[in-house]
Amino acid sequence: MNTSAYKTIESYMLECMKDGAHDSEHIYRVLNYALDIAEKHTVDTDVLTAAVLLHDIGRGAQFRNPALDHAAVGSEMAYDFLIKSGWDADKAEHVKKCISTHRYRKNSGPESTEAKILFDADKLDVTGAVGIARTLAYIGIVGEPLYSVADDGQILDGTKDTAPSFFQEYNFKLKHIYDGFYTARAKEIAAERKETAQLFYEALLKEVEEPHKKGRRLLEKILKE
Repeated sequence: MNTSAYKTIESYMLECMKDGAHDSEHIYRVLNYALDIAEKHTVDTDVLTAAVLLHDIGRGAQFRNPALDHAAVGSEMAYDFLIKSGWDADKAEHVKKCISTHRYRKNSGPESTEAKILFDADKLDVTGAVGIARTLAYIGIVGEPLYSVADDGQILDGTKDTAPSFFQEYNFKLKHIYDGFYTARAKEIAAERKETAQLFYEALLKEVEEPHKKGRRLLEKILKE
């Protein structure tokens, strides 16, 4: 891919990216991971680069209508854009397939090497400290709380509750993502970051749970008096 072609795709991506947790810097981080992983594989770098740059362009549509799947919408948008930009139909279709299977919560997984690298690179940006930071940014955007409180007043740690919160997202997705990588390089990077995320979750849980329990006891005491 020459510089002009890269800039054309990059410009379109920048026009589409509005979500703070999935902004252009997320795209560039994913590209960095993807190029690192690709060093150990034989890949079509044009397809991989285009797929990475365009993988989240459907986010805006999903944000406006949560019933939509940004991977499905974005894959169609990417295909149409690449065809209009003069890309070969087979290559554009390959990019489309990479994007359509990059989501963590989809039933159909990636098949080609390029698709697996995109999947892994995107998931690496949800690991470690950056993954925690991005998740907190996202729940702020959509108005979800750090944690939920049970009917009896106890803070829920996210392991059993289903209401959206950071604790629930960590236990439902973040802590399990380390087992879902396809490439050896991605597994290596993720393993280095796993403990950081776990320690943050445990520290945050402790910091909100301990004063919450003590505060409830003290409040109960003064209200009785």
